[in-house]
Amino acid sequence: MTDRCRWTAWALAITCGLTACSLAPAYKRPEVDLAPHWGERTQALSTAQLQDIPWESLYTDAHLRVLIRTALERNHDVRIAVARMQEARAVWDVQAADRVPSATASVGRTASLTPAGVINNPVATRINRYDANVNLVSFELDFWGRVADLTQAAQSNYQATAEDQRVVRLGLISDVVNGYYLVQDLELRSQWAKQTAQGRQQLLDLTLRKQALGAASEVDVATAQTALATAQSDQLTTDRALAQARNALELLVGGRLPQGLPAPSSLEAQNLSLSWGANLPSEVLLRRPDVRAAEQRLMAANANIGVARAAFLPRLQLTGATGSASTSLNGLFDAGSRSWSFIPTLQMPLFDWGRTTGNLDIAEARKVQSVVMYEKTVQQAFREVADLLVARDTLQQQLAAQTDGVQGQQQRLRVMELRYAQGAANQFDLLDVQRDVLNAQQARVQVLRQLLGTTAQLYKALGGGEG
Repeated sequence: MTDRCRWTAWALAITCGLTACSLAPAYKRPEVDLAPHWGERTQALSTAQLQDIPWESLYTDAHLRVLIRTALERNHDVRIAVARMQEARAVWDVQAADRVPSATASVGRTASLTPAGVINNPVATRINRYDANVNLVSFELDFWGRVADLTQAAQSNYQATAEDQRVVRLGLISDVVNGYYLVQDLELRSQWAKQTAQGRQQLLDLTLRKQALGAASEVDVATAQTALATAQSDQLTTDRALAQARNALELLVGGRLPQGLPAPSSLEAQNLSLSWGANLPSEVLLRRPDVRAAEQRLMAANANIGVARAAFLPRLQLTGATGSASTSLNGLFDAGSRSWSFIPTLQMPLFDWGRTTGNLDIAEARKVQSVVMYEKTVQQAFREVADLLVARDTLQQQLAAQTDGVQGQQQRLRVMELRYAQGAANQFDLLDVQRDVLNAQQARVQVLRQLLGTTAQLYKALGGGEG
């Protein structure tokens, strides 16, 4: 056989291996029984429109935008997720390299001396050899698609980690937004608590002066002192929560907050759309990164079944080299120094006491788990969106009710202040009404923060902006 014929045969064998069929089952996305919509309301966006809404368009607060952008750059979880994605990409590249032959170049010298009388040598034997070769590293002809399925599994795992990274980014955006709103809520409540404590201090001073004039009793003084102590305690509690919320926000951002931030907008000035997402089709969930990650892992498990099935069949591996050999370095590339080797190896499983069958059972069981995990992920996503839509609607109604309540309490306070000025009510009646107004204001701000935070969570739940 001439060298040309040999290399032609190698090329044909390699081509057959590269065009192998796969023993993996044909992939089909599992059907999940979901309602077609979350509701019958007319407000709606198409899937494409939702996907085109970046977070910069949703959040118009310049201060908040800087926080989100900084967090996406510095947050530790995001950096870990990116590194995991890069690792999975490298694993895919390594596995994909097995689908094509690998060649190495080598130049070496072999020298040996065998004395006389060893292995029936009548005289001493000296060997001196120089070799320069191009070596074909052991290459498997992928008749059954085993290597191709391994590559597909690695690719699917990489794509799953890429979706995991998007999950982390979306979750981080939502967490930063909610943390920012919480800080604003607590800052406002801290201001109110400070004002309340100052008012209670003034009330105590006034009561003490009245006591000195005989116009107030010990009970009045004790009541004023108790009111002051309660207000001071509330202020400390709020300040502690505020400091902890700021610390949590710094952790999300990945360090100290940037200098020279734009002035933040108040909770009342946050311009978030509160109407989108109500009548989207449930299949929009298929674009959520966690759902796509679950499907990619299912595809990897499906490919691994093909790998396990191929283990029952023969494997043909090729190893060879071509180059030159000579007893002297100067004659290494002279005419007639051509050398080659060709080592095909056929491996066929015989007795492994159930190992191959067990590996196939493992692969099939893992696919079943992946199917169930995919279905669970989709159903959890549907429930999450449905819960958030219900929360958003009820919080809007609750905010309207709280706003009416605050207006009613403020009207009551104006009447009580007028009666107090006319001497028709005492200071403790006024104190009670002031406390009720403060409680109503705080309750309303808390509902407003929850409504804004729910809208941010809904954006995340629908997979917006990071598709």
